Amino acid sequence: MKNIYITGGLGQDGIILTKKFYKKKKFRLFLYDKKNKKINKNQKKILINNEKVFYDFFSKKPPDVIIHLAANNPSFGEKSFKKFYLKNLRFTKNIVTKAKFFNSKVKVIFANSSQIFKVKNGTVNENSNYKITSHYTRFRIETIKLLDELKINYTNLILFNHDSIYRKKKFLIPRIIFALKNNNKKFIQGIINKNIHGDFSHAEDICNAIYKVSISNKKINNLVLSSNKCTSLNKLIVYLINNNKLKMVYKFNSFKKITCLKGENLKAMKLLNWRPKKNIFLAAQEMFKLK
Repeated sequence: MKNIYITGGLGQDGIILTKKFYKKKKFRLFLYDKKNKKINKNQKKILINNEKVFYDFFSKKPPDVIIHLAANNPSFGEKSFKKFYLKNLRFTKNIVTKAKFFNSKVKVIFANSSQIFKVKNGTVNENSNYKITSHYTRFRIETIKLLDELKINYTNLILFNHDSIYRKKKFLIPRIIFALKNNNKKFIQGIINKNIHGDFSHAEDICNAIYKVSISNKKINNLVLSSNKCTSLNKLIVYLINNNKLKMVYKFNSFKKITCLKGENLKAMKLLNWRPKKNIFLAAQEMFKLK
């Protein structure tokens, strides 16, 4: 059995990937998430909440694949971004060096962010330039350099917005849905007035691609995973109102199409034989239907 280690195992992507791997008989899962209150074990899935214990498993069950999803980020408005950047980089370096010690051929998959791109609108791909604009993007960009320096077999996955029923409440689309269900007209009207556009995907589509990268024998250094579409959140709000027959009236001053940063996903489709099968409208409706 292959040993798959996932950091951020209780986050949205960790949950979806765990379900995918768990269905197969050829994988053993080790999930790290510090927010877990206790260590759970069974034959195919081990959930760990302690960093030292996590590393201890490397010697017992050397990792074949590490999917690094975790990033300890400060809350909105917090000023200690530098501290979190240093902690994230240290944690990443520890994971990679210790894993490589026990298996020199370990494959590391790093979940990066579209925020690293220098441009903030238009279409970007694997060859587009990066720019450090914050401690958050510094961690993301310096991690790529670190993986190069350690001469590890890695894939740098550059992810855009993706949502599902497992998305944490602090993110924008869950907040929109909560406001719609609770008739928070002030919040919704504020979002409408901003006329927000972005590259949004269903998280299951993105995680299907991550899974394919995990089991692929192809050498893939950088890969953009995205919808390759610029979606209007105003249209998403209208869709949710109409689809759920909500008795709400808002002033849509503008449906003007504006440019946004979107990712070209042609490389992912070609290398992985992958196609997005769902979309953010479906994800939002699934989230809305949750009690």
